[in-house]
Amino acid sequence: MAARRLAIRRATRHDAGTILRLIEGLAEYERLGDEVEATAARIRRHGFGRRRYFEALLARRGRTTVGFALYFFTYSTFAGRPTLYLEDLFVLPVERGRGAGRALLRALARIAVRRGCGRMEWTVLDWNAPSIRFYRRLGARLRREWILTRLSGAALRRLARRTPRSS
Repeated sequence: MAARRLAIRRATRHDAGTILRLIEGLAEYERLGDEVEATAARIRRHGFGRRRYFEALLARRGRTTVGFALYFFTYSTFAGRPTLYLEDLFVLPVERGRGAGRALLRALARIAVRRGCGRMEWTVLDWNAPSIRFYRRLGARLRREWILTRLSGAALRRLARRTPRSS
């Protein structure tokens, strides 16, 4: 039996449930399953509503979705050009090593070049050795001198409520 061909396509609002399941799969892999607050409704609203915060690609083999990439654009002030930021890349465990991750990244690179981006960026967990090796083989550089900084939850709300001090 011949292997079914891999196809990459843009996600639509009808894919929100599929995207959510893939996000949940990624969270389990990253040992963060309890942290998923996303819902299909939020994905539809934020990715396919009036104000779109992200775009997504799906990797399909036959009629089965085997992976996804969720991304958005930011701006590099130093480069003076847009940056494609890859928020999530996930391929089902049974499909790893069969080209879906590489195909998704190739499609993203084409989008980045077409839209005039100077680079693509993403993060990877420091314990995820298989992904780190994969990214290095593609030519990506790990930037260990940068520390991810996050403000969320109560700390975010507290900062938002603070009034500026007079000088």
